[in-house]
Amino acid sequence: MNESTTITVDRKQSHVETCLNKNVGFDSKTTGFEQYEFTHNAAPEINHSEIDLSTSLFGCRISYPFMISSMTGGYDKAEHLNRSFAETAQKLNIPLGVGSMRQALENSSYRESFRVVRHVAPSVPVLANIGAPEVAKGLTDQELGLLVDIVRADGLIIHLNPAQELFQPEGNTNFKNFLEELQQLVRTLKVPVIAKEVGCGISPGTAAALADAGVQIIDVAGAGGISWQKVEEERYLQKFQHENRFSPSALGELLNWGIPTSRCLTDIAALKKNKREYRHIGVIASGGISNGIDIAKAIALGADLCASAGMMLKALHDCRLEETIVTWMNDLRAVMFLTGAKDIQQLQQTPISSKKE
Repeated sequence: MNESTTITVDRKQSHVETCLNKNVGFDSKTTGFEQYEFTHNAAPEINHSEIDLSTSLFGCRISYPFMISSMTGGYDKAEHLNRSFAETAQKLNIPLGVGSMRQALENSSYRESFRVVRHVAPSVPVLANIGAPEVAKGLTDQELGLLVDIVRADGLIIHLNPAQELFQPEGNTNFKNFLEELQQLVRTLKVPVIAKEVGCGISPGTAAALADAGVQIIDVAGAGGISWQKVEEERYLQKFQHENRFSPSALGELLNWGIPTSRCLTDIAALKKNKREYRHIGVIASGGISNGIDIAKAIALGADLCASAGMMLKALHDCRLEETIVTWMNDLRAVMFLTGAKDIQQLQQTPISSKKE
């Protein structure tokens, strides 16, 4: 392996270990879901046992409105993690994404850590993944084809992470020409494209620009879960303990930078309602999703499905991945029963309001 690949591999492993072992959540910002509540329906006119949680993604029927979000790949231990995630996704019939595949473009050393997902999960939607800086630099048709072929992807996630790159010791902050290159990528690629933040959220203006470039689904990945600025700050301090990049007075706000997940959803829902040209945009809610009630609120606020990465990683580490997802779906089903929503489409139309002070 060359030096660049070695750095990428080390970084990927460090990310997983830091998320598992360090406090890298937001200090002063939440998802905002706690500010919303449903109205109780004392006469729901449905049977709890008949509530349908199924929905679809890219024309594929899935059992739950939930996805195991992009996490890892590209180093030796990642193969085991991705195999475990894929086994659960296949068993529960839900989609999953792999982590950034930049390393797979650099060389073939750990491509099996990505391929294993499709081997183990042959019949659920699987999403490839590459970062915005790689897109901005320009990807060849051959590179795009490789990203899709490695996991036989049903779609490609482009992750947008300017704050993470800003804090990352080896970060790439070259985002110029991203939208222009993205538009060309969408025209070239034969699978749909999802644009996803990594924890700072997507504003309606950015969502509109991404849709104009041809993106079909926006994963808001808002603030309230893992702060990737904090993850990278931990790594930076390990490397450069005595160097200051930002003033102490600014650091706290930068580490907690981002748009809360619930606000991303309501703002993009308003965009879709007010501007006909954006009504086709699909929306995934991620960023601090921590139970099935959060999922229910996210869907009522405008999401089509929800996703989680950090909580799923911790659940897998505790040998409770499947149990956690099933429990969350029980939470979701309970909310649907108590509001009278028989399926996901009805839940999307269920009134939800801000809690009164």
